[in-house]
Amino acid sequence: MNEQMKNLEVSRRSFVKSASGLTFAFALSGTLLGRVSEAFAAEGAKLNAWVTIGHDDSITILCPTSEMGQGVLTALPLILAEELDADWSKVKCEFAPGNPRLYGGQHKMFPGAQVTLASVSVPAYYMPLRRAGAQARKVLLDNAAEQWKVPVAELTTDKSKVVHAKSKRSMSYGEIAKFAKIPAELPTIADGDLKPQKAFKLIGRNDIKRVDVPSKVNGTAKYGIDVQIPGMVYASLLHAPMDGVKVESVNSDDVKKMKDVTHVLTLPFGVAVVANTVEASRAARMALRVKWDTSAAKAAPFNSELAKQEYAAKAKDPNAEVKDVFKTGDADTALAGAKKVLEAAYWSEHTYHAQMEPMNAVAKVSEDGTSAEIWVGTQVQPLASAVVAGVLKTTPDKIKIHLQLLGGGFGRRIWPDAPVQAAVLSNIVKKPVKLLLTREDDLAAARPRPMTYHVMKAGLDDKNNLVSWHHRLVAENVDAVAAPPRFQATGGRDYIGWVGMSQDFYKIPNLKADAIREQRGMRVHAWRGIGAGYNKFVSESFLDEVALARGVDPLDYRLELTKDHPRAQAVIKAVAEMAQWKRKRPGRALGIAFSDYHDTLTAGIAEVSVNKATGKIKVHDYWIAVDPGLVIQPENAQAQIESAIVYGLSGALSEELSMKDGAVQQSNFNDYHVLRMSDMPELHIKIIVSDNPPTGMGEVGIPTVAPAIGNAVAQLTGKRLRHLPMSPDRVKKALA
Repeated sequence: MNEQMKNLEVSRRSFVKSASGLTFAFALSGTLLGRVSEAFAAEGAKLNAWVTIGHDDSITILCPTSEMGQGVLTALPLILAEELDADWSKVKCEFAPGNPRLYGGQHKMFPGAQVTLASVSVPAYYMPLRRAGAQARKVLLDNAAEQWKVPVAELTTDKSKVVHAKSKRSMSYGEIAKFAKIPAELPTIADGDLKPQKAFKLIGRNDIKRVDVPSKVNGTAKYGIDVQIPGMVYASLLHAPMDGVKVESVNSDDVKKMKDVTHVLTLPFGVAVVANTVEASRAARMALRVKWDTSAAKAAPFNSELAKQEYAAKAKDPNAEVKDVFKTGDADTALAGAKKVLEAAYWSEHTYHAQMEPMNAVAKVSEDGTSAEIWVGTQVQPLASAVVAGVLKTTPDKIKIHLQLLGGGFGRRIWPDAPVQAAVLSNIVKKPVKLLLTREDDLAAARPRPMTYHVMKAGLDDKNNLVSWHHRLVAENVDAVAAPPRFQATGGRDYIGWVGMSQDFYKIPNLKADAIREQRGMRVHAWRGIGAGYNKFVSESFLDEVALARGVDPLDYRLELTKDHPRAQAVIKAVAEMAQWKRKRPGRALGIAFSDYHDTLTAGIAEVSVNKATGKIKVHDYWIAVDPGLVIQPENAQAQIESAIVYGLSGALSEELSMKDGAVQQSNFNDYHVLRMSDMPELHIKIIVSDNPPTGMGEVGIPTVAPAIGNAVAQLTGKRLRHLPMSPDRVKKALA
């Protein structure tokens, strides 16, 4: 990393000294760190700071990403507070505004982006926030040294105080804020100037609790669905079943006559009803009778069951456009020369995010339609403001996002369809509009994880060694829908959908992963764990098939393939010890899987039984070992892994959206089945903390769940399940 990346360049304007206290601002955006003065000029708006120290000793630290239950509203401010030597009891955590030039993160996947997705929040901001805290602390020390006329080297800090041990004097940060002088440039902070991990006082402590939990317990927490503003009216939406459809007819006149209904609006995204009360908007929505014209909709012919034959045919089509995902050696030549070739096909179905809080937003558009305020829980504030601005034909600086807590995101709240729709409605009716979707409407408007088809091939030589590996994926590209600019700029690479296809930790001499794009017009999107959810199911299941063909234990085989990677070996050995891998269990079996996800390593083992009469898989215990590098909040890390395992179990065993004529067929949780409490196994989690930088926790519990279950079922029954979800009907069919 060069010096420009290491050091934060900040102009005099990045400091604001006021009657209330001292404010420090740090620009973290871009692959190179930009000057705050440039960002200030470009944005033409009030400069927002990372940390403000009040004269009353209060410390306000801004969190640049969204809180959707993963704990970043605590974890990110805690990182800055650590280097600042702040008294955590005096810290207040608030959301930063959407401004990537000021608040963009530093992650290799999303350089300069201000996003909440893919478990990148802590890795993206860990070093920048540490430097920010250290720089603020250095400025405080310099000012104290000048005030006392002592060498700065004689000063120390602890719990929001500067201490001069020789004279037994101390000053609180709030006292220093009253007289502090602001340097033209913040001091340079090198890596060696940061605290060693052994000196951490806040990071890694179990007794520091999440700041968002008390309000969630006492009911004062504000989600998007809770927002109330003066003069607000309510909207319900019968969402268009797919993109590109038009309304052929609707009973608008009848619905308009209903009590408290003010508008029935036919729009490109569906038919909206606006009313003075929630009840009236819902009653009117249920009274709508719409006939759709699907002639121009690309998705209209799509039937997820019938399309399976077409996906399989595409995988074998020599004329299909194939994109290389990952390549090592010459897999084709090695496969052609192999003594034995193994081949298998795998499937996964569309899945719904099933977030607890259905989509919603409140929009207040100005009378002239050139500016707006939006109250919403979103995973990407800048995207929401940019898209709303585009629809209103204005600029993003004219759109103010009031970020709310998210009642679950899992990728669904990346795309800002709800705030855009609310803004369109507000602009039409010239009042603040609160758009609320019911669960049924939310499900109908799903942006699901794509349906996927996989062809796996492995070649063994005359010594029974694995010499070739080929993973082919056929699916709609998520990036093409969720991140079109990146998709186009990279020549059609699907970074979201291809995650988990490379085998970076397995020593396979000739390896190839490639993908074929299906274009069905579905609104596919990122889903918790993104592509690793299905790609690791496939690759880890197929690896067990290879182990069986070689006559070796699946655990031993993974240890053999990862012998050059101590971290991988450590998690595999740890989970094997936790689960007592060699112990026999009458009527049950164990299955193992390994995963690397954005540099976080995991290994999971599932213990299962199968009811052959009903086809129901019962997961009795699930063990997982995780190496995420440094852990900021151990208790929260444990909760995140538990949460992801539950999500993975549900997706592995029951969750499935079916499509007919391009539309979702399920309507609610009565026919879209999520995991029930009675199906929960005992969870056993081991976190291996290391000196490596943090690598992310929010999704790493998912990738190993499905393959571990499938591998356990194969050990128990001798039958391989190659289709997600592993529903009772599919189990019975496999056992028949």
